[in-house]
Amino acid sequence: MAKIADSRILIISANGFEQSELMVPRDALRAAGARVDVASPDGKAIRGWKGEDWGESVDSDTTLGAVKPEDYDALVIPGGQINPDVLRVNKEAMAIVRAFLDSGKVVAAICHGPWLLVEADAVRGRTVTSYASIRTDVKNAGGNWVDREVAVDKGIITSRSPADLKAFVGKIIEEIGEGRHERRKVA
Repeated sequence: MAKIADSRILIISANGFEQSELMVPRDALRAAGARVDVASPDGKAIRGWKGEDWGESVDSDTTLGAVKPEDYDALVIPGGQINPDVLRVNKEAMAIVRAFLDSGKVVAAICHGPWLLVEADAVRGRTVTSYASIRTDVKNAGGNWVDREVAVDKGIITSRSPADLKAFVGKIIEEIGEGRHERRKVA
């Protein structure tokens, strides 16, 4: 059983993340005592999307290629339409996602972030939520899509939108406290 104050959490993102879906978990998890690193494809600052236009930039702590999943307790994947679409075709991002899934560590994805779980074939047979526009993608990948603020299935946490961030972050903290989860290896 890990304490949030002793944990290390990785957020992976590219440009076009939903502003609040990266910044709220990052800040709340840091406030709870966790060490939180942001990894981007090239290690440079990434820019969020807020409302109808570009938002603030967030500094990256490392590149996706330099990430060692074994150094972390949990993975957070923010949504937005652009960020997950870019990351799901990025080999380094997908290798990170698969490593976390295979290890049984906590994986949390919000909004369009579950696209990476679909790409990793990790939703088959699992209860998952997401932004409503990717509901069919989740179902077509074999997931049991539900419309609720947070869904948890063996340490895989999913949420729908910024309106669900309080429940999303709360579940991340709770699941880190529970430790590793037994689940099938992903393809």
